[in-house]
Parts: sequence; structure tokens; C-alpha cells
Amino acid sequence: MTIELATNDSIARLVLNRPEKLNAVNGEMAADLLAAIARIASESPRVLIMSGAGRGFCAGRDLDDAESADEDAEAVLSEIFNPLFLAIRGLPMPTIAQVHGPALGVGLGLAMACDIVYAAVSAKFGSPFARIGAVLDSGGHRHLVDRVGPHRALELIYTGQLMSGVEAAEMGLVNRAFPDKKLAAAINDIAGQIAKGPTAAFTLSKQLVRRLEDAEMPFDALLAAEAAAQGAASRTADYREGISAFQQKRRPTFTGS
Repeated sequence: MTIELATNDSIARLVLNRPEKLNAVNGEMAADLLAAIARIASESPRVLIMSGAGRGFCAGRDLDDAESADEDAEAVLSEIFNPLFLAIRGLPMPTIAQVHGPALGVGLGLAMACDIVYAAVSAKFGSPFARIGAVLDSGGHRHLVDRVGPHRALELIYTGQLMSGVEAAEMGLVNRAFPDKKLAAAINDIAGQIAKGPTAAFTLSKQLVRRLEDAEMPFDALLAAEAAAQGAASRTADYREGISAFQQKRRPTFTGS
């Protein structure tokens, strides 16, 4: 299975489980993850912890099967990936992302869809889309602008710079960074404390925070706008070159067209 899910002491633990691919998400994994989120919603644990197996949280979308020449990038986002972010964000219980290693692209979107993000010191966050001629997606525009500011958001988008867990915490992208070997234990303690709290009241607060976040542009509207932008980008020569270069493990040559 590409997803592992278990619940103990009212705490659900969802593990992304394609370690050989750094938990990069393909179509099968996206379907498994959506089913797991639906199960979590129906079982109503008091807290959810999402993490990744192996060396990282999630390296993003698995591009091995991408069709750079004729892929409908807007449909890929709208039909496969955006439902994941909306489903996670819509869960009523407190949700925590436990991030070690890379959280890039789709992985960044999965982590940021959670209420709280705790990172290992050595974690890597960012927007690598400049390397493949694509547009930042997965809700990334909202998360970066809200958490680090428009100027830093555009710098990260333009440069493809990655942040360590410490840098992400200092910028406010994530809540806190912990030493790698202490991350899991620290999150277990925090989740246990939350699970013993008034989680019905927490749900009401979560709903209010989501309303405040969506006051200017609802999150689903942002995801749709990103998908449309990605669709436009996918019709450019740079997108085709970027995906092909990634698949062929070479440096792309972009022309701005």
C-alpha cells in the first residue's frame, strides 16, 4: 500500500509510503490518500499526524509518467491533486504535518494543508517549479504569501531556493523545527496534549480561522486559478523542455517561450 493508516489513543497516524520514490505522489497514491482521508473523516480521531516513510516527507508529484508534450496540466491538478489539499484542509480535527527530508511541490501542499507543521532541522521546503518550467501549485501561492510575505514568496518562486527546517521556522513558514532525532517524540507529546483537550471547541476555532483565511480568495478558487495557470504553462516550450530534462536527468535550457 502507498498509504499506511493506524489510530491509537485517539490519534490517527497517516504515513505516505513510497519511500523508494521519496514518497512522490503518482495517480495510485493520490487515490489511496484520498480514500485514507475519507476514512479519517468518518472515524473522527481527535488528532491526525501526517508523515512520510523513509528519507523524506514527500518530494512532490512523481513526474516519471508525465507527458510533457500533450499533458493537460490543468486537469491533472483539478482532478487528481487539488482534491487532496481540499480534503486535508477540510478535516474537522486538529492536523499536524511531521516533516523530515523534502517537502516540495505537492509535498509542500500536503504539509501546508495541515493546521500545524513541525519540521526536522534538516527538512527541505520550497518551490522547485522554476527548474521544470512550471507554475507553483498545490496552494503554494497562498501559503508562501500568507506566511513569508509577497516579496519572499516571489524570491522563492523565481530562484527555486530551498529552505531548511530551521530557515522555514525562522521565516514563519512552519511552526517549529526540532532536531531530527527528536522530531517524532516531540510531535507525539504535542499530539497527545491536543488529543486530551476540548477538540470540539478546537474544531469551531479551526472553522473560524479558515473563514478568515478565505475572506479575500477562497482556497478552492486559488487552487482552480493555479490549475488554470499551470494549464497555460504546460502549453509553453519551456514546460516541455523542463519536464523532458527532468525525466532525462539533464539540465534544461529555457528560452522564455
